[in-house]
Amino acid sequence: MNGSYKKKMLSFKYAFQGVATLFRETPNAVIHLILAISAILMGFLFSISTAEWLAVTVIIGLVLALEAVNTSIETLADLVSKERNATIKKVKDLAAAGVLLAAMAALAVGVLVFLPKIIELFQP
Repeated sequence: MNGSYKKKMLSFKYAFQGVATLFRETPNAVIHLILAISAILMGFLFSISTAEWLAVTVIIGLVLALEAVNTSIETLADLVSKERNATIKKVKDLAAAGVLLAAMAALAVGVLVFLPKIIELFQP
């Protein structure tokens, strides 16, 4: 096995360790994961279209990825300074805003994809 291949394999190992850390140490990531699993199960239940699967999949990936970035920024910021710092607060707030905006988009996707199907269930 050459060194380049080993480095690539190690990078995947470290990335999966990051995923494990994210879900082990970040309660909001666990909430997002539960909602993502719920959306996937509903997708199978309602037999959503390929385009709908695409929207659901992309938005799940976006929310989880931004949660990971937000968590990494907060962790690094806390390491840099334990004292109150206006710039660090601004950076952390902006990172959290990214997750919030993606979560709001996920809600919109969920409503657009699943609400009509739920309403249809209750039609006579």
